[in-house]
Amino acid sequence: MALVIQNPFLFSTKLLPNCSLLYCTPKRVSSCSFLSIRCYGAVSNKPLRYAVLGAGFAGLSVAWHLLQQSSEESNFCIDIYDEVGIGGGASGMSGGLLHPYSPKVKLLWRGEECWKESLNLLNIAEEARSSKSFDIGMPKTGLKEGDFIVRRSGIVRPALSVKNMDAMNDNAQNCIASCRIESIHKDAAQKLVPDLHVPLDLAFHMPEAVNVNPQNYLEALYLACKTFVKSKRSSGSSCKELNLRKKSVHNLLELAGDYDAVIICLGCGAAFLPELSGRLPLRTCRGVIAHLQLPDHIREEYPENSPSILSDAWIAVQGPQTLYVGSTWEWKSRNFSRHVPEEEASKALEELLPKASAVYPAIKNWTVKGTCAGLRAMPPLNAEGSLPLLGCVDEFIRGPAECKYWLFTGLGSRGLFYHAWLGKLMAQAALSCNEDLIPSELTSWKHRVKQ
Repeated sequence: MALVIQNPFLFSTKLLPNCSLLYCTPKRVSSCSFLSIRCYGAVSNKPLRYAVLGAGFAGLSVAWHLLQQSSEESNFCIDIYDEVGIGGGASGMSGGLLHPYSPKVKLLWRGEECWKESLNLLNIAEEARSSKSFDIGMPKTGLKEGDFIVRRSGIVRPALSVKNMDAMNDNAQNCIASCRIESIHKDAAQKLVPDLHVPLDLAFHMPEAVNVNPQNYLEALYLACKTFVKSKRSSGSSCKELNLRKKSVHNLLELAGDYDAVIICLGCGAAFLPELSGRLPLRTCRGVIAHLQLPDHIREEYPENSPSILSDAWIAVQGPQTLYVGSTWEWKSRNFSRHVPEEEASKALEELLPKASAVYPAIKNWTVKGTCAGLRAMPPLNAEGSLPLLGCVDEFIRGPAECKYWLFTGLGSRGLFYHAWLGKLMAQAALSCNEDLIPSELTSWKHRVKQ
């Protein structure tokens, strides 16, 4: 039940202990313009229902934070829609190199907040996996005990351009304490990675940067959500529910009667929804990643604790005998498939392997075991860089007033970096029906679209 209140100060939540109260700012008429109280328990057993479209970085972050921030007393249900399943889109194909800096080692927009929240979600996922909750009615996630979620061996970036050296050195001085940047010479860099090519006798080492296995991480984060729901049910404090629905949503209005809010976290897929088609300033870009393995007869393995490498092509270390190399950039592609045909794979390898061998010549001894691809949703460039697109999109959809629509897309090639903090903000905005909780830099795209 929802009540529209002329004078909210006449009411007290103490009189309605089983109610969930949402304050909606009058400044955002398109989002809401009233104080709504949804009542459950004694009045109605109907839970608050939220649909999250997409089970990648954005979708699972939003789902986790919705569960954390929802009222302890209210019944609460989240349905995650993804026809492929957990990590089935571009998120699962990510390179997994996580740090808060640009290619010129400049701190990214809101870098410290994003870095902190990302590390927090990684820890939550690792704890969920290590808690051995698999055996108490949890669904099988496909995780193997030996697979890592986070490899904490740092990242090194050799300087390759004389033109950018001064700017990079200056930027490195302004690093954050929780992810330091060390300017090191060739000898020190090659102690970290033997055979690393350092042409300008300068490299930038980020010892706290991490390498994430994206598929393992996403599956463990989903497990964390399920474990949290189960703990709330066991304690009897509230009834939380989380469902993964492996089906496509082709039209947003088909969900309107079933949910209090729909949060669209579909990456490129958001632009193909009929209600949003032609309205989102997104560019699509397909990226191919190569999987390399060291042949058994080669003894020079990649050192166990050596960092991954950033350069014109990145090298993400999966283990002493396994590397990922990426990525290509095919703009305007509409190909969502992970499968890479032989011709596309050959072209990608012709581009990636020379770039990788330019900084790590020993990669010539490695064998290509396969390729995979993902379609990125690239946001427009603005004064702060390429920032994701967030906000309430009710004005584009014209659905019933009872259901609110929210968008979280355009993570580009930095989904792992942005997903945790922005997912937290998106959950807060959706629960409170207050778009003002989202930084204006992330909602300004809507004003440009309307012009």
